[in-house]
Amino acid sequence: MKKALTFILLIALWHSADAQMKKRSGNPIIQGWYADPEVAVFDKEYWIYPTYSDKYEKQVFFDAFSSSDLVNWTKHAHILDTSSVKWANRAMWAPAMVEKEGKYYFFFAANDIQNNNEKGGIGVAVADSPGGPYKDYLGKPLIDKFHNGAQPIDQFVFHDKDGQYYVIYGGWKHCNIAKLSADFTAVDTVFKEITPSGYVEGPFMFIRNGKYYFMWSEGGWGGPDYSVAYAIADSPAGPFKRIGKILQQDTAVATGAGHHSVINVPGTDRWYIVYHRRPLTETAANNRVVCIDEMHFDDHGLIIPVKITKEGVKADKL
Repeated sequence: MKKALTFILLIALWHSADAQMKKRSGNPIIQGWYADPEVAVFDKEYWIYPTYSDKYEKQVFFDAFSSSDLVNWTKHAHILDTSSVKWANRAMWAPAMVEKEGKYYFFFAANDIQNNNEKGGIGVAVADSPGGPYKDYLGKPLIDKFHNGAQPIDQFVFHDKDGQYYVIYGGWKHCNIAKLSADFTAVDTVFKEITPSGYVEGPFMFIRNGKYYFMWSEGGWGGPDYSVAYAIADSPAGPFKRIGKILQQDTAVATGAGHHSVINVPGTDRWYIVYHRRPLTETAANNRVVCIDEMHFDDHGLIIPVKITKEGVKADKL
């Protein structure tokens, strides 16, 4: 009888511990090799749209993940792939998401073009729901040329407080900003370079207390020095003066922490950073996982360097 009671108590304790663990997301938050996550809130759900992390020739589709609380995530497989984008054949990277007038617009890069004569660049797909399926919107890339030295990859779509939408993008250590047409079918012919010191790729922008926070990735994506830095300005076109790094490796937790996005829980001043990193057990460049941690600001509005964790974040239900 005593042994039976002891066994029942142990089972109860195990279930209690398991329940406590599930109150935090843990890191990584989704299973599998993924990178370059874009996080958004649609229809009272959190969504993550990452790059499938593999050899370029195998990067021919996108998966998405949804959650109501940042802890429990549901996979939505192959929401967009090359069967719906005839001009794309490999290296489909770094989604950027926008909802407008009941439609969901999925911006992506494809083909890793190396010059203006190659076919590829930044495209747009559209769907009626956040989980797709998405179809090619234009039948061709939105941006297919190099402007100001910026490779057309790593696009972010920024919605300014005056209603204007901008595309902010660029690899090869150059970053451009340009106005988007109201229907997302065209880009203003003026590509303004806003490259800050240290910029490599992966731009992201948000507004807090009237200030424009511009963030980007530094270092090499395949190495341990990958990281995120930022600047603050009074307009989306800058000028942006680098302030410092706010996300980087912790050799006790993971390496290569970078290419991120940020979410502000609607109606609050709670902020989270979603990013990829490389587990300590991995050395292969494409063995990257998506993680989440809290992001905080000091009394002057500066971003406090993020502590990357194994535990992730507590449940935060919308």
